[in-house]
Amino acid sequence: MIVHNKLIFFRLAVRFTYCILLKIGQHMWKSYAGIVRQYPKVSLAEERRLISKAQKGSKKSKDEIVLRHIGFLIFRIHKITFPALIRRFGEDLLEEAILIIYKKIETCDLNYCDEKGNPNPVKFVSYIWKRIDGFIIDYLKKEINEPHLKAEIERDFKEIGI
Repeated sequence: MIVHNKLIFFRLAVRFTYCILLKIGQHMWKSYAGIVRQYPKVSLAEERRLISKAQKGSKKSKDEIVLRHIGFLIFRIHKITFPALIRRFGEDLLEEAILIIYKKIETCDLNYCDEKGNPNPVKFVSYIWKRIDGFIIDYLKKEINEPHLKAEIERDFKEIGI
């Protein structure tokens, strides 16, 4: 039942992400729609196999993991960020988040155990989501507080009624 609910949630998240890509209408987001479709989510076993190969030096596996998580990154950016800020910083956020995924592949512990010492395999998105969300928030705080951008951002917010 839980696995079925997670699968339903993931399918909705992918559809939601794809709808966002189409609604935003920006060329940059549209270019990622094909990647999201071409590299869907994989099973936990396949994901762990790819991470293991990537940690052993396989660039192809590392790139595949990143490509399979582009939709997740776009989903998190849209979940946290106002549309005006997405238009202004979305591409930069995505580029930096991709670099974070590359780093996190190296530090992912495939031998993770719970408190009792039992092996507890964890999906890669569960491992990275807090880091991605924290990065998005920190990046936006830094950019919003830049003196030369403050007036422009306030103008953008007034245009959309915030």
